Amino acid sequence: MQKLELTWIGKGQEPAVEPRILLHDASKDYGEPAADNMLIHGDNLLALKALEQEFAGQVKCIYIDPPYNTGSAFEHYDDNLEHSIWLQLIRQRLQLLRTLMREDGSIWITLDDNEVHYCKILCDEIWGRQNFVADITWNSRKSVSNDAIISMNTNHILCYAKDIEVIRALSKKSLLFKGPTNTSKFENPDNDPRGPWVADPMDAPNIRPNLTYPITNPLTGEQHLPPSGRHWRITEERFSSAFAEGRIVFGKKGKSKPQLKRYLSDAEGKGQVMTTLWNDVDTTTNATKHSQQLFKENPFTNPKPENLIERVLLLSSNPGDLVLDSFLGSGTTAAVAHKMGRRYIGIELGDHCYTHCIPRLHAVVDGEQGGISKDQNWQGGGGFKFYELAPTLIIKDKHGQPVFSEQYNPQMLVAAVAKLNGFFYVPDAEVFWKQGKSQDNSYIYITTQYLTAAQLDDIARDLPEYERLLICSPAFDVGLGKRYDNIDVRKIPQSVLLKCEYGVDNYNLNIVNPPELDEEEWDDVEQ
Repeated sequence: MQKLELTWIGKGQEPAVEPRILLHDASKDYGEPAADNMLIHGDNLLALKALEQEFAGQVKCIYIDPPYNTGSAFEHYDDNLEHSIWLQLIRQRLQLLRTLMREDGSIWITLDDNEVHYCKILCDEIWGRQNFVADITWNSRKSVSNDAIISMNTNHILCYAKDIEVIRALSKKSLLFKGPTNTSKFENPDNDPRGPWVADPMDAPNIRPNLTYPITNPLTGEQHLPPSGRHWRITEERFSSAFAEGRIVFGKKGKSKPQLKRYLSDAEGKGQVMTTLWNDVDTTTNATKHSQQLFKENPFTNPKPENLIERVLLLSSNPGDLVLDSFLGSGTTAAVAHKMGRRYIGIELGDHCYTHCIPRLHAVVDGEQGGISKDQNWQGGGGFKFYELAPTLIIKDKHGQPVFSEQYNPQMLVAAVAKLNGFFYVPDAEVFWKQGKSQDNSYIYITTQYLTAAQLDDIARDLPEYERLLICSPAFDVGLGKRYDNIDVRKIPQSVLLKCEYGVDNYNLNIVNPPELDEEEWDDVEQ
């Protein structure tokens, strides 16, 4: 059956992205050496692909604030992309992000009216329409544009679950997807020893004869029955008990219909269900002020407020959970996750990874007191590790032939080839040819030397029949590939040439060239 979908030129023709290795730059680490938080500099499509093998199914919460495609050029990134290019840019990233999510995970995507409705259709396609949680309206600015027909003062936050049924089950058992209890309405005008309370209605929908009985107001003597089509929430016996305990009130002056007290002590720790209108968090103006305090003469344009991200993480994660932001910007998500005790991975392509993200996280580790620090009682601590994307593995030599890049040392080369073949780079301390391992107990050995039959025979003698081995070598004796049933020998780099696209360092504006139409096809289009 044909399905509904959004389509555009180039959809389905996305390149096979190179799964590069990540290079740890310890000189840019900060804080506790044992911290496993990650800050990655590089194109986020390449970085997400680099994370896929190790982190698939591990991320609890993803928050992204991608370019809005507003037609304006922002200082720190180009936000002026034609619609089909924007769709191409975001789709592959969303697909990889879904792969990284835990089964109980969720993704939160902030956009404005320019692309949010297209993105909603994409998300329906990638996550499934049944896994849509909400389209949240965030009141992001107070100012009104006099140049607009209708001033746009809000942003959208699309929320999707990896599996909505898992989320529903969790939300019934924990505080996930519940906000903090709103205590502002709880009072204690009658000095009730049980503490502050709020009056809830006594009636509920539908008619149940056993819950339909008269209640007499002790002050006025008036008898009350449930409103038409409704019943009381509790039985007459329970009402009598609650009345005797002082749990029933009849309005502020004692002359209204009966209401049931709900105490703050009962509500605390249970959370409250959030609505889709968020007009009680900071605006971008507040966030800009915070950015100016952090970065002085070089504030980041349109940062997200920390308490916006705080709410997302409160709703969707617990301390220790892994949070990911692949459009990190000035580092807000990483800073908030750090202060809230979440683990995090932040990815940013621009130079402001150095000028904004690193300094900001330094300040957080040192105990910076802006944003949500006071609410979270943040005193500093923790740390992060810094990573760069490795360069492309295969380049062309002066004769136009594919060769391994000279920027790769032997250890990097082994790790990269292992990753391309689906193996984790985990060298065995005792067996030299066990350089990588797959999930099905297979191993890989990569060598840049010529492989002889004698060398292969030596390896085969130590390889149990129940294990498998893939050997990658630039050249080897004839027939080695069929010498043993449990040993596969492949030539490199030829065997990995078609696995992905090499040599691309930036996918920000990548799109398949539009097809050329002949004159007859153009006539059809014009008609």
